[in-house]
Amino acid sequence: MRSTATAPLRSTSLSTPEPAAFAAQWIDAWNSRDIEAVLTHYANDVVFTSPTALRFVPETGGTVQGKDALRSYWTRALEENSDLHFELIDVYAGIDTLVLHYRNQLGGSVNEVLTFRDGLVATGHATHLHR
Repeated sequence: MRSTATAPLRSTSLSTPEPAAFAAQWIDAWNSRDIEAVLTHYANDVVFTSPTALRFVPETGGTVQGKDALRSYWTRALEENSDLHFELIDVYAGIDTLVLHYRNQLGGSVNEVLTFRDGLVATGHATHLHR
């Protein structure tokens, strides 16, 4: 019987940054409270969903559209969370997608599901452990 094995599958595309480096930069920027550094990774037309967005900007229904709106939401959220700190647990890579699994300052488990286009986050979804 002939082997049908092929080369290993790539877990990411050219659109997706190197997972560990991206995760380290992203976590460091948040822990430095540097919203502009975080935003360098996001497309101008980004769409981002988050239960936290629903709490801080309820008029969005939890869906923030565009980099300027994301900046406004994150600025507001940081003002309310002076002790914000993230600890990276792991990073997962898929096709055009990275998932950052981290613990927040409250000890909560969070996953950010980030889908990339041309090297920038085009869509993001923050998910929180639900018990």
